[in-house]
Amino acid sequence: MPHPPLTFSCLIYPGFMSLDVVGPLQVMSSANEELVRHGRAPLYTLRLLAEAPGPVACSAGFETLAQAAYADEPLSGTHTLIVPGGQGVAGQLDNAGLLGWLQRAEPVVVRLGSVCSGALLLAQAGLLDSRPATTHWERVAEFRARHPGIDLQGDRLHTYDPTGVHGDAHVFTSAGVSSGIDLALALVEHDLGRALALAVARRLVIYLRRPGGQAQFSRLVAPDAEHTPRLTPLLEWIPGHLDEDMSLEALAVRSCMAPRTLTRVFQRELGTTPARYVERVRVETASALLSHGQASVTTVARLCGFQHPETLRRAFHRHLSVSPQAFAQRFGPAGGADAG
Repeated sequence: MPHPPLTFSCLIYPGFMSLDVVGPLQVMSSANEELVRHGRAPLYTLRLLAEAPGPVACSAGFETLAQAAYADEPLSGTHTLIVPGGQGVAGQLDNAGLLGWLQRAEPVVVRLGSVCSGALLLAQAGLLDSRPATTHWERVAEFRARHPGIDLQGDRLHTYDPTGVHGDAHVFTSAGVSSGIDLALALVEHDLGRALALAVARRLVIYLRRPGGQAQFSRLVAPDAEHTPRLTPLLEWIPGHLDEDMSLEALAVRSCMAPRTLTRVFQRELGTTPARYVERVRVETASALLSHGQASVTTVARLCGFQHPETLRRAFHRHLSVSPQAFAQRFGPAGGADAG
């Protein structure tokens, strides 16, 4: 039985981040194309909403055409509403008309989500008070200062979770910029199944559809010295020494800080703990080794500092929701890595 069409709307405002909008919209458009390719009807109707219909300039300087004013859009017909971030988000935090509209939308739409610093708008509207949230890592400190009572999980990629165990399926957030694509793929998977979501990921040449609990930045693009001056030497050292002692005490000695101080600095600047950060880098390094077929799972576990392959397996399930063996078979060279 065919699905009824779902309206997928994105809010835009002056200074919005273009990729926060174009990324999710392209995922939904590609999902429609995959459906048509298999003889099925398109599922998503895509809409752009702004304070008034017409051109709206994004932070990159070019204009995007809004089809309608958000105040005039019938919310009862909107299935999913996405709120982007960008340089212009600061100018919308006191926009009573927009905040009121978001408050009215929340109980009516099926899904209400944000990308990047768009989470600040949802928080300002009071829509994240009892829900986990994430945002771009550069905005973690600002978010916590503005909304200290919200459960901000700064190391999450997104908080969409249809099971309700680790997040929310109704109101949810995603982290920095390209994580909006990961969020959109998760929505497609829920709506149309994993096979179609993976087909969309392949069509968009996305290496891996990352689960919501995965880190929002790779060790290869870790925060730079400007944003993490106290941690930069340690963050640069960690990836090359994963098989060494990474206990809190050892990291504190290397950083010339007390363990409690190091933990506070990690939480403030990266939104995570030293242990979780190290595990994340270990998993990312292990996944890179497995995807290139360079070593067995046992060898990869040892090289990346996991005491036993079972420890690596548990870490993979926490971060990637898949076993190392399954990851190697899916993303590695033909045949994958050996279990041993």
